[in-house]
Amino acid sequence: MAPVQFLADNHDAGETVAGMLRKRFHLSWKQAKSLVAGGHVRVAGMGCTDVALRIKRGNRVWIRDGTLERKPGLVLPKAPAKPGEAKAPEPKSKRASERTLERPQPKAPRRDAHTPAIPSGLELVYSDDAVAVVNKPAGITTMRHAEEAAEFGAGKGGFLPKTVADFVPMLLGNPRAKLVAVHRIDQGTSGLVVFARTAAAAKGLTEQFRKHTVERRYLALVRGGLPKAGRLESTLIPDRGDGRRGSGAADHAEGKRAVTNVKIAENLGKYAAVECRLETGRTHQVRIHLGEAGHPLCGEKLYDRPLHGKPLPDGSDALRPMLHAVRLGFKHPTTGETMAWDEAPPADFATLWRDLRERAKAAAPETPS
Repeated sequence: MAPVQFLADNHDAGETVAGMLRKRFHLSWKQAKSLVAGGHVRVAGMGCTDVALRIKRGNRVWIRDGTLERKPGLVLPKAPAKPGEAKAPEPKSKRASERTLERPQPKAPRRDAHTPAIPSGLELVYSDDAVAVVNKPAGITTMRHAEEAAEFGAGKGGFLPKTVADFVPMLLGNPRAKLVAVHRIDQGTSGLVVFARTAAAAKGLTEQFRKHTVERRYLALVRGGLPKAGRLESTLIPDRGDGRRGSGAADHAEGKRAVTNVKIAENLGKYAAVECRLETGRTHQVRIHLGEAGHPLCGEKLYDRPLHGKPLPDGSDALRPMLHAVRLGFKHPTTGETMAWDEAPPADFATLWRDLRERAKAAAPETPS
């Protein structure tokens, strides 16, 4: 049985969670409170055990599958397990500032022959009235560049591939939902991205990105042996001399300061897994800094060579630049609450990581007994 989910409307706004469930599903107060207190309900993507929490219009409400049993014209809580029967595990509770927040289940919108399918791996991680956080798969653009929109003009966007920004309203269950993209990650990069749902939220998030107070961490698989851990700082310019972005003179007219902190996650022999914490968020910053340090990403084909030099060898067999936005954190633009999410790497990243580990073990000299 699929979970029950819906968007709170004007009739629900202002009600307590328990009161809303009681009215919507004709429950007794005891039944409604038991659902909430038992950890079977999420509101706006977060687990809710407070029966007195007030509902806002547009909140997504999710009820755990199997906790309601459907009958003609009536929905009632499922009967409690009999003595000796196994109980479903209770959800873990964590502080909002540290937890990986409960993931809302997207409401399937009506589709016709002209509605594109949501790409595999594109998931709604969190949403409320102000923000939507998604896990982006590699291979899809975060948002449309202004130049592309200007070139094709209004109403001609159908000629261009859909972006994450185009699909998020569908994940929210409202194809007409308005979103503001406040940052982006590369098409070939996977991981966490946040969108604003109001102009005020966009302003608040944009200011945090401008001040570099947003927490952004990436996992990367690199070649060239073990990098040196520490701080990489340079001035990034649009053209370093060979048509590629890169580091240039500090006083360059178009230069922008960029800082990446590198930490070793695992030594993989000829390769390595590293964690990169951004102090700034420049275009292709991690890819450039790692490439210029002599440790380009596995699968990197742009920032994989010195100035006017040849590409560095890459025997990893990676099919894309192996970069994943593993952590995203910021202060909620409306409530001021510190929020953070962690997202494990996708299958292609994890599989290559394991493969490189096995290669490193196989290549390691045997230790005399």
